[in-house]
Amino acid sequence: MAKVLVTGANGFLGSNLVRRLNQEGHHVRILVRSTSDLSELDGCQFEKFVGDVTDVESLRKAVVGIETVFHLAGVIAYRRADRSLMEKVNVGGTANLLTALQGSGVSRLVDLSSVVAIGAGFRPDQILNEESEYNVGSLHLGYFDTKHQAEMLVRQACVEKKVDAVILNPSTIYGAGDALKGTRKTQVKVAQGKFPFYTRGGVNIIHVDDCVEGILSAWKKGRTGERYILSGENLLLKDVFDMIAQEAGVASPKMQMPSWALFTLGWVGDRMTDVGMKGPVSTENAWTSQMYHWFDNAKARRELGLDPRPARVALHDSVNWMKEKGIL
Repeated sequence: MAKVLVTGANGFLGSNLVRRLNQEGHHVRILVRSTSDLSELDGCQFEKFVGDVTDVESLRKAVVGIETVFHLAGVIAYRRADRSLMEKVNVGGTANLLTALQGSGVSRLVDLSSVVAIGAGFRPDQILNEESEYNVGSLHLGYFDTKHQAEMLVRQACVEKKVDAVILNPSTIYGAGDALKGTRKTQVKVAQGKFPFYTRGGVNIIHVDDCVEGILSAWKKGRTGERYILSGENLLLKDVFDMIAQEAGVASPKMQMPSWALFTLGWVGDRMTDVGMKGPVSTENAWTSQMYHWFDNAKARRELGLDPRPARVALHDSVNWMKEKGIL
């Protein structure tokens, strides 16, 4: 049994990780803010520690007596107005954690980055892997950039032998309970039959349970300083929407939104945000939904034993949970 700390434990992935760590018999400490909603952790066993990744002193206290830290805390957003917060939490929070780990006795850091830290494809023949060069910096996408910068901090700390860390890059995670994620509003509308459009582009889907197993395997077998893509099936966004609609028993979105229309909406959304209003989408949303987020998981299969189930299973579990909770 190990004593572990989980940051971001009250989110979708974090709560599933805590449950799995409970099943393995580990002592789990969670770092949460005083205002955090812990409802997703109902039924879990954990030691609650109130703190914040933006407060290095609270991190120093939180890691006392801990053997492994699973770092999941982060902010996901797609508006320029949120970039400073993402820099503070995603980059600054990771820097603070690395500082807190110095001389702490923590033997392992499992850093949950994201595939966005690797980049994205602009064409369907671009399938990225762990060695791909970060290729979206010129777009100034806040979430992508800050996750990439945070990951670079961890990799450099490994090079300097300041930490024993393994870096994980999950793709888009689906499963029971994912509808609570703030970034899932479009998919919920698709499942309700209330979203008429789709865009070009594609995503990679992994089941939350497979992602968690990949995290545990990386903790035990991942090589120091290495990044591993935890991904499943590469799919066109249209096909994902079709599967969600089929599982929900509603009509699929029928119209492909032209790129020019989406970017026009994004421009309007940006201007609305500039004057304190909430726009329909942002330019960052427009770019993100047009790209091909397709990835090669061969390294994780080979070294971690990752064996992801079909995307259809993850989408079924997602929609089935929505039905059980009366969302559909």
